[in-house]
Amino acid sequence: MRKLVYFVAVTLDGRIAGPGGEFDFFPQGDERQAALYSSVVNTLYPETVPTAFRAAAGLADVPNRRFGTVVMGIGAYRPAYDHGITSPYAHLRQYVVSSTLEPDVDPAVTVVPGDPIALVRGLKREEGVGPDIWLCGGGVLAGALLPEIDELVLKSYPVVAGSGVPVIDGVFDPTAFDVAERTSFPNGVTLTRLTRA
Repeated sequence: MRKLVYFVAVTLDGRIAGPGGEFDFFPQGDERQAALYSSVVNTLYPETVPTAFRAAAGLADVPNRRFGTVVMGIGAYRPAYDHGITSPYAHLRQYVVSSTLEPDVDPAVTVVPGDPIALVRGLKREEGVGPDIWLCGGGVLAGALLPEIDELVLKSYPVVAGSGVPVIDGVFDPTAFDVAERTSFPNGVTLTRLTRA
């Protein structure tokens, strides 16, 4: 069965974006450090680079390695949409969980107005459709899908946001995960993969 993997950047205080959805404050380090970090992450998870940037990142012809499907909330989808990009991950099957987005936003995007649990359970049961499912965000959607999250891949940046979108925003439900692997980079970012305990 396919896994649901929450792959996301996070601050030291557990924020995935600022209060207005900002994400440009995550420190990258100097040019050399940023290049090393991007190279490693893009090699491990090439499909997480938006389609519009894949050629510049040297990933235009790189096949999907870990994910074949992306599930995102409206907050994760909105930055691309606001710039006229209605299919940000054209190299993946795309689902947007939203009760406000029009269902015909793009032929390559399936808008799901409710019940993300049913959506993910159905996607997990599919056979022959490729690798795992990437939960792209956001915090409210991750909170709703916590029972279905099989792995977390956290890109932890050395910055405190102070407020903003939490990595998981839901009801009190302590859920244990085990550290499967952790890599530290010279720019201060730590990449940690965790599996459900």
